Amino acid sequence: MPASVNLPAVPAARLGARPRLVERYRDFLPITPETPLITLGEGNTPLVHLDHVGQRIGVPNLYVKYEGMNPTGSFKDRGMVVAISKAVEEGAKAVICASTGNTSASAAAYGAVAGLEVIVVLPKGKIALGKLIQAMAAGAKVVAVDGNFDDALEVVREMGEQRDHPVTIVNSINPYRIDGQMTAAFETCDDLGRAPDILAIPVGNAGNITAYWAGFNRYEAAGRIAAKPKMFGFQAAGAAPIVLGHPVEKPETIATAIRIGNPASWKRAEAARDESGGLIETVTDDEILATYRELSTKQGIFCEPASAASLAGIVKLAAAGRVPGDATVVCVLTGHGLKDPETAEKSAGGAEAIIEAPATTAGVMKSLGW
Repeated sequence: MPASVNLPAVPAARLGARPRLVERYRDFLPITPETPLITLGEGNTPLVHLDHVGQRIGVPNLYVKYEGMNPTGSFKDRGMVVAISKAVEEGAKAVICASTGNTSASAAAYGAVAGLEVIVVLPKGKIALGKLIQAMAAGAKVVAVDGNFDDALEVVREMGEQRDHPVTIVNSINPYRIDGQMTAAFETCDDLGRAPDILAIPVGNAGNITAYWAGFNRYEAAGRIAAKPKMFGFQAAGAAPIVLGHPVEKPETIATAIRIGNPASWKRAEAARDESGGLIETVTDDEILATYRELSTKQGIFCEPASAASLAGIVKLAAAGRVPGDATVVCVLTGHGLKDPETAEKSAGGAEAIIEAPATTAGVMKSLGW
């Protein structure tokens, strides 16, 4: 092979700029000439074909929408960029959120860019380390309360209503969050050239399944797609209020991002399920972790445990013959694996999995059994 190859220069005009999410889908968003341009480069996340897993379960047209590639490592950035931009437009000086982790990281980052005070209310001892560090690093004021996420959200609701210290709520009960999160549905359709037959998604506070369904409806109404997918939502078995039909007072699951016992968007999630002819079912922590590991070891995709709930659900349904083999299925992976380094370390075997060897070629080869 030659030592070097001289390639012709590509004119800058042909390279094009990475499209800003809000500008790309401006016609579908509540953007005005007064809305400030706040961005960290969110959106345009990969739609990855799962060839190995798809062949194994008999669903060859299987994809994941890898939202962990957003700036703060989760899908929350899509809604947060719109919510924070509108908060600034409306004169807000402070924002607040309750969080299982990802919302706090996103609010803290976008709030920092916008120059806002950010208050995060978390359930004490229930947040994955990676997420908590993100919020603190971005300068948010983090308050841990003795209770679960639902208790934290109730505090946030009440603080949003008081007027002594005005503060804007940026949880998914803020409609601008849902508006921004619709863009993931738009991107999925744009990348596929159509809507999938099935969109599978983890369900915690239920804002994301609500947003995807709204996005598919908006795209269909605009003539961008001819049909909408069935919405398949999956809750962790220990935190499955929608499946059970009643709130769960003490939700428990390794999937911290969906450890929610009383979803704020409960009714809208049920509407997405029913209107699409879809379903909302459960997956166990064991099923979640098995899929979490398979994604990393067979597909090279590192997601947080809650993200794997969507694919775990499809694997489970496919084994029961409930997913057509010719269906185009997209599973949403909501967050990056580095959000929860503790689970990642345990799953990989920790320090015990590291092979030690002398600092020689022969020593390394021997340690590998070569």
